[in-house]
Amino acid sequence: MTVFIYPNLEKLHSEECTAEVIEILKSLGVTVLMTPDTNLVFGGNANEAETINQAISMCDIVITIGGDGTILKIASLAAKYKKKLLGINCGRLGFMASLERSELDCLKNLCSGEYKTERRMMLDVTIKFRNGEEISETVLNDVVITHDFKESLNDFTVLADGIVVSHLRADGLIFSTPTGASAYALSAGGPLIEPSMDCIEFTHICPHSLSARAMIFDPNKLIEVRTKAAGQIALRADGAEAISITSDDSIFIRKSDLSLSVIDIHGDNYFKSISTKLMNNAKEVYEEADDR
Repeated sequence: MTVFIYPNLEKLHSEECTAEVIEILKSLGVTVLMTPDTNLVFGGNANEAETINQAISMCDIVITIGGDGTILKIASLAAKYKKKLLGINCGRLGFMASLERSELDCLKNLCSGEYKTERRMMLDVTIKFRNGEEISETVLNDVVITHDFKESLNDFTVLADGIVVSHLRADGLIFSTPTGASAYALSAGGPLIEPSMDCIEFTHICPHSLSARAMIFDPNKLIEVRTKAAGQIALRADGAEAISITSDDSIFIRKSDLSLSVIDIHGDNYFKSISTKLMNNAKEVYEEADDR
């Protein structure tokens, strides 16, 4: 078995955690793969692939070490090459991660096959610019469309298969997968959705309306977003760098042909995360503030 390790070394304790993971995997007879820059940090203790793309194409399993953002950065590539992904949390929340640092002994399950996998739906977002150019991205979590906060509220029109389903003013819109329903969409008032489902969630950000509610679309709908903006609109795909668009540009969102296979070591990661992380997170934040 070959495992590609993709750590976010900017996270607190991620370097120590990565060193532990390397040691455990090698003791299990697993071939550990890293890119040269990362391998250098760990004394050349792993095999190397020149690029992340090459590493993912060569491995059987991708392990991310960091937080949910680390998973999002690698998700589309793992899906493209049809590789299973295991997240190890070194961040504060790590809702999508299957393992905490204290549970690294469970890595032996990768060799024995004692784990479950979940298929996670993804979204394709395409921006068609007025000059004829196009940009397309594939996301695991969400597509967030917001106005420039130097400007006033903007008008957004949302169509599903060509039929208008929403037209109102708001700070922005969120289109999420069931996986992304526990992220920004949840904070904006959207529902939790079991991540093994297929659907597209649509949530407004601070709508100027008393009737605006989150909507759940059939996964096969083609969603179109039109804007009427005084300034520029920012679109972020899975929290990546913002793409600037204007009222003359169109946004299309649909279910992707790609899906991500996520490893769940315990078999109950989603519901466990709801009770241990989402429910207790606010309490932990207040306790951290009191300790300062």
